[in-house]
Amino acid sequence: MLRLWTAFQSRMVRDEEGASMVEYALLVALIAIVAILAVTAVGKAVSSKFETVSSSLG
Repeated sequence: MLRLWTAFQSRMVRDEEGASMVEYALLVALIAIVAILAVTAVGKAVSSKFETVSSSLG
């Protein structure tokens, strides 16, 4: 019985390391999504300003 408990604990320790990798992957994915949304929003604002300048020059 002790052997089973020891094997279970060693498996759980390895699983925790894998869980942290999944957490890092989720964090990187969330940062990438926020960065893409920010770049898209800023790009639209800059495009709007360029269109305003272009129409005032033309």
